[in-house]
Amino acid sequence: MKNKNMPTLSQALKINFKAWRILFKEYPHILFSNVLVSIWSALSPYVGIFLAARVIDELSSGKDSKTVIWLVAVTLVAEAVIALLTALLKKYKETQSAGLYYKVENIYTKKLLNTDFATVDDPATQELLTTIRQNRNGGGWGIYRMLYDVELLVGALFSTVGGISLTVTLFTQSVPQSAGDFTVLNNPLFLIAIIVAMVIITCAAPLLDSKAQGYYAKLAGTLNLGNRLHSHFLYVCADKRYAEDTRVYRQYVYCEKYGNDKTSTFGTKGVFSKYSKGPVGILCALSAAISVVFTLIVYVFVCLKAWAGAFGIGAVTQYISAVTKLSDSFSNILRTFGAMKNNAPFLRLELDFLELPDKLKSGEECIEKVADDEYRIEFVNVSFKYPGTDMYALKNVNIKFGNGRRLAVVGKNGSGKTTFIKLLCRLYDPTEGTILLNGRDIKEYDIKEYGRVFSVVFQDFALFAMPLGENVATSAVYDRNKAVRCLEEAGFGERLKSWEDGLDTMLYKVLSEKGVEISGGEAQKIALARALYKDAPVVVLDEPTAALDPIAESEIYENFNKIVKNKTAIYISHRLSSCRFCDDIAVFEGGQVVQQGTHEELLEDTDGQYSELWNAQAQYYNERNS
Repeated sequence: MKNKNMPTLSQALKINFKAWRILFKEYPHILFSNVLVSIWSALSPYVGIFLAARVIDELSSGKDSKTVIWLVAVTLVAEAVIALLTALLKKYKETQSAGLYYKVENIYTKKLLNTDFATVDDPATQELLTTIRQNRNGGGWGIYRMLYDVELLVGALFSTVGGISLTVTLFTQSVPQSAGDFTVLNNPLFLIAIIVAMVIITCAAPLLDSKAQGYYAKLAGTLNLGNRLHSHFLYVCADKRYAEDTRVYRQYVYCEKYGNDKTSTFGTKGVFSKYSKGPVGILCALSAAISVVFTLIVYVFVCLKAWAGAFGIGAVTQYISAVTKLSDSFSNILRTFGAMKNNAPFLRLELDFLELPDKLKSGEECIEKVADDEYRIEFVNVSFKYPGTDMYALKNVNIKFGNGRRLAVVGKNGSGKTTFIKLLCRLYDPTEGTILLNGRDIKEYDIKEYGRVFSVVFQDFALFAMPLGENVATSAVYDRNKAVRCLEEAGFGERLKSWEDGLDTMLYKVLSEKGVEISGGEAQKIALARALYKDAPVVVLDEPTAALDPIAESEIYENFNKIVKNKTAIYISHRLSSCRFCDDIAVFEGGQVVQQGTHEELLEDTDGQYSELWNAQAQYYNERNS
């Protein structure tokens, strides 16, 4: 963090309070338990200090032994009750704070799940979230630090109040006039000088400490980069996804330098080592030394007043303990203000993320049910640029489809096919032009209801470490017969029969040792079954057979009409043989629809893109068969 990003104390407190409200809204018991324990821990020690002083006073004055016994008994009972309540409160706090890492992650996840895809997919959003996580994992900055600061601040404030209540009489009790030269301790100017000295030293220690911590805040970017390098290069060899490559190409030798380089971020000659040996170490040492000077002043002042007869030996114990604790508490207040100020820029990043506005605005219109699910979709002069680029991914696309027909979308890599699907599903809005559903701009429809129109199998689909049936239905409660039927239609029937637990078979071994590792082709069939289970009127298949073997692919093609039934289907593929069962074919090139027609019509145009692609693939298979 740079200095120009450092807010004032007032701004920092507002940022911290805003973050506090966010955490309180999601997990009120975490903050309540932390604050409660902090208050109790701040005030309870003063009970022991006060009672111990009374016991010592009674012993030193030689008064009634019964009073001493009674005071000792009260002290023991009080300490026992305090210890018991302290243990219970700390257990309450530990229970509520358990899994704090995942609870903070849950706040981020909720934001991602309730934010439109266009915002989530924006590289700036992903970079912001990555930076937030690195700040947290590397330096403990952000909401993590805020929770600790709140706990420390509340405790320090209450401890200060308790300390003042047991310290005020130190300055009001006078030395008797018979004390001779010691009566100077009663002089108001002397008392003011002592108090000023104590306040200056009390303030100096935390300010020096906050200054030292400020260096680490400024180095957060360097720390994050160092963590990235170490995380990537030092753990890559342990990742089974790269195990073959790291061994075949001896990549672990290349990675070793990041663990042995003494000039790296965390090396003995790195930047953090230099700061620790330099300004940070000096400031921390000065802070500790000043604290010792304060202790010296307190001991001298209290002992002189006791020596002069202002109070008894029991009060010495009380005042030294109370004043020292008061100083620590006041120092912690200042130290916490400094920590909050250092932490504010990191909290501001989290608030920026949590307050990201949606780029897509939902309409309010409902989608009327139409006969036989005959939905008509039309792209009218649609153009689109991805955020952060001036290049068109789609340019002036005009196309109509629907009414239960099958549309194949083909083209080379980067021609705009997947972008076309993202706009169709309203994951993005067009930069220019309009998309119509049954003659109405899709922006007018409720965005969630519009999403129910489509069942989609994306290229980068995701299955989860959950039971097979729940993956198909995307729900813990589902129609088991329907799930089986969809799996059979997707070509997964035989594999399902071979599993002892059937639909209850856990996918992957992430959460269960009995989990089943599936191949890419099997995963693709399950994803297809999931699309069928949703039973939406428009089915979109983006390379649905890319990971299938030729036989399985042929089965999908042969049963495609049976699988899709009377629904509108959009099929994207590099394998043009799949286009033969489609009613219409749209050929994309450079983000534009350059050809459209049936398979036979497009082949007749021998100079067209489709004919070129078809012949290139056909020639390859002919050569293989010759």
